[in-house]
Parts: sequence; C-alpha cells; structure tokens
Amino acid sequence: MMQQIDNYKQEMTAFEATTAEAAEAFRIKYLGTKGIVKAVMGEIKNVPNDQKKAFGQILNEFKQFAEARYEVLKESTVNGQPSTVNSIDISLPGTPVAIGTRHPLSIVRNQIVSIFKRLGFAVAEGPEIEDDWHNFGAMNLPEDHPARDMQDTFYINQHPAWLLRTHTSSVQARVMEAQRPPIRVICPGRVYRNETISARAHCFFHQIEGLYIDENVSFADLKQTLYFFVQEMFGKEVKVRFRPSYFPFTEPSAEMDISCLICGGSGCTVCKHTGWVEILGSGMVHPKVLQNFDIDPEKYTGFAFGMGVERVCQLKYRINDLRLYSQNDVRFLRQFTGAV
Repeated sequence: MMQQIDNYKQEMTAFEATTAEAAEAFRIKYLGTKGIVKAVMGEIKNVPNDQKKAFGQILNEFKQFAEARYEVLKESTVNGQPSTVNSIDISLPGTPVAIGTRHPLSIVRNQIVSIFKRLGFAVAEGPEIEDDWHNFGAMNLPEDHPARDMQDTFYINQHPAWLLRTHTSSVQARVMEAQRPPIRVICPGRVYRNETISARAHCFFHQIEGLYIDENVSFADLKQTLYFFVQEMFGKEVKVRFRPSYFPFTEPSAEMDISCLICGGSGCTVCKHTGWVEILGSGMVHPKVLQNFDIDPEKYTGFAFGMGVERVCQLKYRINDLRLYSQNDVRFLRQFTGAV
C-alpha cells in the first residue's frame, strides 16, 4: 500500500493542466466521490488496530498532498490560459505603452481650422460622392465649359452624373443652398482627381476651401484674411504675393504665393528656382454663383479661397514626396510624435 501511495503521488506530480477542464478532470480522478484518494482512505479498515494511527497520518498526508496539487493546477488555469501570477516580479518596471500620434495631414488641417475659427469661420462638411450640379453646375461650369478639362474626374454614373468630388466647393454650394447671408465657412475634406501618382501629385488629396458672403465684402478683406493666415501658419517673416489667375467661380481671381521656406527664397527644386511657392487660389465670388442660389449680387458680395493641405504640410515640415502621406510607413509617421 505504501508503494501504491508513492506511485499515486508521482502521477499527481507529473499531471499537467493548461485548461480548467483538465484541472477538473484531476479533481474527479483523485478527489471525487469515486476517486483514488477515497479508495485509498477506505483501506484503513484492513490495517491492524495497532497500526491504524500511524497509517491514518500517512493517509491524511496523502489526501492533503492531492488537495494541494489540485489547488496549484486550478490556479494555473485562468480563462483557459496558463497563469503567470507566480512568475511576475512586481518590483520590475512595467512594459512601456507605445504612444501614437496624429497623422501630419491631420495636424496641419487642425491648425488651419483653428486659425480660421479665430476669424469667425464655421466648419462645414459634405458628401464625397456628389452630383454634377453641386460639383460643377452651381459653380458656373456648364457641361461644355472648358474649365471642366482642368479637373480630371472620377465618374460613378453618367446619366444622371454622379462623381467623386473634385473640390470642396460642392460644400460651399450646399451651404449657400441652405443658408442666407451672412455666410462665413471653411470646408475641409478629401477630394479626388484622375491624376498620375508622383512625388508632386496624387489621385486623392485634401482641401480646405473658405467662403465669406456679406454686404460690402471686398478684395481687400480677402487679402487681409489670407495675410493673417500665412503669418499665423508660417511666421511673420514669410513674404506673400498675389498673381492674377482664372477660376470660373470667382472674378477677379488670384493665386497666392509665399516665399519658399525650403531655400529661403534663393531658389530650389521645390520652388522651381523661382523663390516662390503657390499655396492657394482665391477670388471674389462670381455673381452668377450667387444668382444660382438666389443671393442678390447687387446687395451681397463675397470671397472664396482654396488650398491643398498636402502642400501646406509639405512646406511646414519639409516633406519632398506626397506619396509618403498615404504609404503608412511608421518610420515616417513616428517623426511627428512630438508635433501633436
């Protein structure tokens, strides 16, 4: 019997349980009502009376051994996984938590929105899948207008025409459709154009457009608004210039350049050795655009502008390839951890 008890102890010691079910199987086999421990305890009746006291102690130790082994197996299984409670040294430093960051485009977008909010501009958003009227027609671009060739469009449906918006001017259209002047909004969002992907262009990018309509709004108001934006975003030492341009939804129209932040205006590949970098287009809202939304152009005037967030981000953080924004390379993204 003593040899049998030793054998049972060796079996229990070798028993491993990685699940709660395995630990329960151990309990049933050794400690259950028909288990081995109870069967061994029942052998006390066959022991001579003068040896029962000593043998009883051995049986009690055997039972305690089985119960202790069961407790160890039970604690080693938590939710079906081996427990590491006994292997943790709580005096050691904890595992550091990796801290993420916002995407550089999100950082710059938030900065632009914050600057214009201080000037009283509200934020307006709209759908990325647009109809032809809000994207083109309302912006003074009829079907045969040559300006449509300026924007290679991803069409989803032809008749009626549904497309991926080519600019966030469609959001301006929806605001003018639903709201009466005074109107002062900026429209951030993603836009799509069928362009060859390169270091300087992509088939999708992000825009922020602005619209201000009220009585007696002038081109001087437009210039001062954009001067303030540039100084807040890039610093007061940055130079600004306006160049006449053409946009079907504004008249007169102008493109705004700033002195190149990469070379300081001396000339480089980014500014094409001119010392200037274009960052946005702007102009006074065309009277026909106002009329499309029953806004009296004799009473109200307004200005609009639009910029690419990628271009502003490129200048602010000296990024030389637009493809880096969408490649999800953590080596690139980790550089902006301290910029949040």
